[in-house]
Amino acid sequence: MPMPADANGNGDIFGGWIMAQVDLAGAVLPARIAKGRIATVAVNQFVFKQAVSVGDLLSFYAKVERIGTTSITVHVEVYAERNPANLQVVKVTEANLTYVAIDMQGQPRKIPKD
Repeated sequence: MPMPADANGNGDIFGGWIMAQVDLAGAVLPARIAKGRIATVAVNQFVFKQAVSVGDLLSFYAKVERIGTTSITVHVEVYAERNPANLQVVKVTEANLTYVAIDMQGQPRKIPKD
């Protein structure tokens, strides 16, 4: 849930805050698949569909789109629950990100096949 410190002067949540949360949510599946360290290498697409406000409850849903030799591309959708008295659920953001599996020296490594 975004807090007042995450908002701009208009009361809307900073896009950068949302991007950071999407990156965290998007990294969960690739880290499991890669069985180790990963790094974000590309934000292929990022679309802000509606503003996010203080008090909105955000849910992040990630789906693997592609697994390559060293990289994994993920699609993330973000939904906001707002106005608890008359609940509305709206898609506020969606993004495609690519993560690469890396070794302890930060160099790309192959994704395990199992």
